[in-house]
Amino acid sequence: MSTIITPDYDAVVIGAGVTGIYQTYLLDQNGMRVLGVDAAGDVGGTWYWNRYPGCRLDTESYAYGYFALKGIIPEWRWSENFAGQPEMLRYVNVAADKMDIRRFYKFNTKVVSAHYNDEGNVWDIRLDDGTDLTCRYLISATGPLSASSIPDYKGLDLFQGEAFHSSRWPTDAEGKPRNIDFTGKRVGVIGTGATGVQIIPIAAETAQDLFVFQRTPNWCTPLGNSALSDEEMDLIRTRYPTILEYVKTTPTAFPYHRDNRKASQVSERERTEFFEDLYDRPGYGIWLSGFRDLLLSKESNQFLADFVAGKIRQRVHDPKVAEKLIPVDHPFGAKRVPMETNYYEAYNKDNVHLVDIKETPINEFVENGAKIGDQIHALDVIIFATGFDGVTGSLDRIDIRGQGGQRLIDAWAEGPSTFLGLQARGFPNFFTLVGPHNGSAFCNVGVCGALQAEWVTRMLGYMKARALTFAQPEQAAEDEWTNAVYADFARTLMADTNAWWIKVTHRPDGTVVRRTLVYVGGGPEYRKRCEEVAYSDYAGFELS
Repeated sequence: MSTIITPDYDAVVIGAGVTGIYQTYLLDQNGMRVLGVDAAGDVGGTWYWNRYPGCRLDTESYAYGYFALKGIIPEWRWSENFAGQPEMLRYVNVAADKMDIRRFYKFNTKVVSAHYNDEGNVWDIRLDDGTDLTCRYLISATGPLSASSIPDYKGLDLFQGEAFHSSRWPTDAEGKPRNIDFTGKRVGVIGTGATGVQIIPIAAETAQDLFVFQRTPNWCTPLGNSALSDEEMDLIRTRYPTILEYVKTTPTAFPYHRDNRKASQVSERERTEFFEDLYDRPGYGIWLSGFRDLLLSKESNQFLADFVAGKIRQRVHDPKVAEKLIPVDHPFGAKRVPMETNYYEAYNKDNVHLVDIKETPINEFVENGAKIGDQIHALDVIIFATGFDGVTGSLDRIDIRGQGGQRLIDAWAEGPSTFLGLQARGFPNFFTLVGPHNGSAFCNVGVCGALQAEWVTRMLGYMKARALTFAQPEQAAEDEWTNAVYADFARTLMADTNAWWIKVTHRPDGTVVRRTLVYVGGGPEYRKRCEEVAYSDYAGFELS
């Protein structure tokens, strides 16, 4: 490096969600000049954008709330076991006030490009307002599910009603989510993933007709939400330190540990009683507290899948509809398990119609609705609950170029290659929080993202103390980590499932390449490896 450049900022953080604002706060606390950038009008990340009716946590509020657990806002009181979006957004805003981080942010602003300057060892950043600036460290905290995705349907521009993605709910002049009255309207919801199953029961209450356009069904289980009494909240607050230490010991930072038994080791009666207990518990217990071989053994998985299928048949009155709602393309838990409230009961209403668009796809949209086969379904409102381009999607939409002008989207064309899921060789000083192959994307992000931000802050403090300004992975360390991530994932039943955490690439020769975007080794093992790296003076990183 022949040119010495003093950058405008020590670090630029992309994203103002729960991870991004905490990373920005920590860097400022450690004496770094930091700029945060977010396309939204304020803090909140996923809780800013996803304002659809029914949107809420599927993580226990007290376990997600790292800022309260950490003592940043110890006075915070949750009103429900699984907080709704309005409460979550208030929580993030109060935390932002306590950390006083808004002064570091440019809101309503996107990063258009980020190019590494080989000569000056800085990142050249271009923002969509025309601003150019430089920084030493570029840190992405864009979230695993932030790049919304709508299939390229023919004729969508011809539709005369309202049509929007669930994460871009219409707003009023003040930017607040508009209360869309579905009364007397014909509503179409496309998608039955985690978002769809939250919207559908609410839309079903008032819509004249609700058409659920299902591509593939998911295994859904009851959320079991309830209000938190003052007495319960007081007890939770006294246990904050214990709660934090406990969730750090679990594989996904949820308050669950798996049962030590294999499903085949117990009798059918014991299994059924165990499954009944799990099904009645609030939250992800049935996914994360089940038998230890749930995602490793087809036999074990089938036991639970059959049990949940039986529940669907009990709850949905029409046998034909019930069968269409039972997945046949993936094992239980191989995709994210949507947590629902009266989802299956919605299909018992006369105004709710399930349309199988895998069997008969949507041909096109027309002025007054959707054409499927020879039939037009008349619609006034279309809600695309079609998900996101997971984990790397938000980075793909930024022109990120590393050493020699190499584009990140090209380097990761057939799947990411990283060390610890935090850096990729050829892209020095670029850190990816809650990104591919690290311990946060397949985890309780409220906790895991924050722990990762703390680790990155320590690494940058280590470098600052030694006058080091350049960091990238050694090739051998990156190869070893990436190969291990892929190998661990391949051993699970998730490997053959088309979930948002899988990147599928079609090569010109017809070969299909499937790569995981997430690390499945568990949070404790991930953090142990990160601490080993730190203790060994960040072995595996090329520092200079």
